[in-house]
Amino acid sequence: MKSSTGTLLRLFLAGALLVAMAAAALVFSGVLPPYYDREFSDEDFGDPALQLLPISYDEIDGWHRDDPTEALNAFMRSCEIFEKQDPSQAANPLENTLLTGVSLAGTIADWQRPCHEARALTVSAYSDPSIRRGAIRKFFEFHFQPIEVSVKRAPLPDSRARRAPPKIENDGVFTGYYEPVYPASNTQTDRFSAPLLPRPDDLVEVDLGMFRDTLKGERIAGKIEGHRLVPYADRKSIENGGIDGDPIAWLDPNDLFFLQIQGSGRLHFEDGTALRVGYGGQNGHAYTAIGRVMVQREIMPLEEVSMQSIRQWLVDADPVEAQSLREENASYVFFNRLDQVAPELGPLGAQGASLTPGRSLAVDRRYYPLGMPVWIDIRLDENADPLRRLVIAQDTGGAIRGPIRGDYYWGSGEEAGKMAGEMNARGKMIILLPQRLAERIEFKRANRL
Repeated sequence: MKSSTGTLLRLFLAGALLVAMAAAALVFSGVLPPYYDREFSDEDFGDPALQLLPISYDEIDGWHRDDPTEALNAFMRSCEIFEKQDPSQAANPLENTLLTGVSLAGTIADWQRPCHEARALTVSAYSDPSIRRGAIRKFFEFHFQPIEVSVKRAPLPDSRARRAPPKIENDGVFTGYYEPVYPASNTQTDRFSAPLLPRPDDLVEVDLGMFRDTLKGERIAGKIEGHRLVPYADRKSIENGGIDGDPIAWLDPNDLFFLQIQGSGRLHFEDGTALRVGYGGQNGHAYTAIGRVMVQREIMPLEEVSMQSIRQWLVDADPVEAQSLREENASYVFFNRLDQVAPELGPLGAQGASLTPGRSLAVDRRYYPLGMPVWIDIRLDENADPLRRLVIAQDTGGAIRGPIRGDYYWGSGEEAGKMAGEMNARGKMIILLPQRLAERIEFKRANRL
């Protein structure tokens, strides 16, 4: 009996050993991932590669419920830019086709054709608004092919995820911005102590894509010293008087900081006059979100970080501490006067077209041309309906990096600022390509995600 029991035990142990060896072989061969390696960080995966899937308009949630009238108006402002350009030119000189795999911009001619048809539509008379909305919707459906965007990132060969499958994402981060309105002074005072500086004459911007195809869409800025381009002064140096220049106006230091984040704004002076200012250049230093710094320093938990909470902390803090925190963002933005923009229009975006509240979007120009229609599907929060609408890519931003990344323009003033400051959501993008351009692209049809 004892011998039989011993034999059974030996057989059991041998079988368990074989199972363990087989499982180990599967793990090390990559067939089965070890349980402790199932969670990986972004650093374990390579650069994002675009996956583009042509779809029908019937597959777009909310397409038939959106009123595209304002989107068409925004598109026409972009068309005014396209129509002044050489048809043979690239529609997006900053496009990095090594990242996209194909050109999603094409030439100016690809965009001028739908622009011509859109202009004819805008002068047509419709007695029934619903018929007009339907005609506008049909315009986009006839002239543009919707393309669903997702991102595929392969695991790095020397990372913990080297045996994991590629990471596929079909959503990304969407934030909001607005045109702020700030009090200002023509002279320096205790309250208005921060100079709003124009673009310096010695600031040199370099498009690196002109030197290397792999660097298309990448830019740096600096100044010439002797025969070399050297980094420009950072925020701390500039605010300590490191450069010369006659200020456009004087602002509260915190107002100036947030004006630089937004990139444009309106200034109201004590004598009742007003001035609109817009982006004039940047010192070339990388943008650092001070909200992230505050979380790292345990000043504020992540879930409480918003534009409003950051601003309130800066207002309440000791001025020296507030200045020290602002200086963590070495990036510094210079401004131009925008006397030529009509008061009733929005600020100028990077394309040179006035932005439309709720219908303009800032995107990464390495991937997308300005003037492109984009359908957004954004989950604002659990208690709100998704933000689903047609917008036009008309702007850029230093923090807007990636193929599924957008900054949604809310408009001007305090209420727009509240909406923009609270927006940090995830959503999807569907880009609309002119049919003429889409027909030239051989899309690789991927499985639906």
